[in-house]
Amino acid sequence: MSAPPDFRDTIVALASAPGPGGRAIVRLSGPEALRMARTVFTPFATPPETDPGQRPNGPTAEGFPRGRYAGHIALPGIASPLPTDLYVWRAPRSYTSQDLAELHTLSSPPLLDLLTARLLDAGARAARPGEFTLRAFLAGKLDLTRAEAVAAVVEAGSRDELHQALGQLAGGVSRPLQALRDDLLNLLAEVEAGLDFAEEDIRFVETDTLLHKLAGGMAKVTLLLKQLDGRSLAGRPLRVVLVGAPNSGKSSLFNALAGTAAALVSPRPGTTRDYLVCNLDLEGVLVELIDTAGLGGSIGAIDSQAQALGREQAGTADILLWCREAGRDPGAPAENLPALGTIPVLQVATQCDLAAPGPGRLATSAVTGEGIAALRSLLAERGRTLRRPALAPSLGRCRHHVVACLDHLRRAHHAALHEEPPELLALELRGALDELGEMVGTVYTDDLLDRVFSRFCIGK
Repeated sequence: MSAPPDFRDTIVALASAPGPGGRAIVRLSGPEALRMARTVFTPFATPPETDPGQRPNGPTAEGFPRGRYAGHIALPGIASPLPTDLYVWRAPRSYTSQDLAELHTLSSPPLLDLLTARLLDAGARAARPGEFTLRAFLAGKLDLTRAEAVAAVVEAGSRDELHQALGQLAGGVSRPLQALRDDLLNLLAEVEAGLDFAEEDIRFVETDTLLHKLAGGMAKVTLLLKQLDGRSLAGRPLRVVLVGAPNSGKSSLFNALAGTAAALVSPRPGTTRDYLVCNLDLEGVLVELIDTAGLGGSIGAIDSQAQALGREQAGTADILLWCREAGRDPGAPAENLPALGTIPVLQVATQCDLAAPGPGRLATSAVTGEGIAALRSLLAERGRTLRRPALAPSLGRCRHHVVACLDHLRRAHHAALHEEPPELLALELRGALDELGEMVGTVYTDDLLDRVFSRFCIGK
């Protein structure tokens, strides 16, 4: 969106996933949306009379109040009409606050190309990435964090990510910030009201109350900053690396967790020369499972390189699965794990169908399936514990606004505590409010909107 779009245009785009399927959605928004939809759509039945509260856009939009209409579309070069449902939302009671129409029909790429071309010929303009949601934002239907949550919902790769994105869309992030902004606006109004009566020494807010409210605001923004700095796992899978001595059952356990024979299994030590990766969804937690070469017992340059790769992968892990076959002497030198800092370690006993597990180890068997389900659940639980709550993309994008807001609040607190001129206090409160406005989108620039909505897919 290098140039500002013209919102007087009627835009069109495919709003569902591309490719063959049972249903596709072609969306139009703008003052001519219904007229353009009617150039291709014919209802099976006569629509009811237009609701007096609705605002039709022209003669071809008459008789189409908000609702669903069954019918068909006729496309050039296609002999048979296509069964289609037309969904209508009339302005201003729509997602974009404009007349909005959706044509739900068969998802056939060639037919959808013909339909879109027909609507473009009728005067529509191809929508830019995120333009539907941008119109909703500019119409006041969404704040910036909720607008970005639309993209997060579309891009969610797991149930956990979808839950976080839906929570953000429901206002889980913006509501606390809006509440803080409202509190600061009320506080600023009281401080500035007192400026008009400075000579009479009239105070509209007591110093204790002022300090209490500022301290509360500082606590909220400080917590937000800590969340921002601590979201190390947000947006990427949990990395789980299997380590242990050669022939300790790592590859068999890897295959059992992955549910497929991805790793080559052999009784001969050193079979795994490279590391293997498998992506799993464990109870809504995305996991990147990595099998590495056995540690210790190197007999050549290739083994040494394989073990170096394994140590490198282990050093980037979020959780280590330290594998030892059941019945093995726990003091065996090949079991010594390299120093890997504070990475959490889960001790797992493998091949428990052949011997009893050692104390303090989770018993597993790739042959009988013993302990595999329990290990999956344990990894999912550990993943949820390690994963920080996801923050709105706008907050990650605007970390400097969070820091600046906290600085303004600290200076405002200092001014109130030391009874500095109220003009300085009002100035700092205004600065904090400007930074909060940048976070939630009440203060924005064209460049900011360009950076946000250019990441959207077309049709959203």
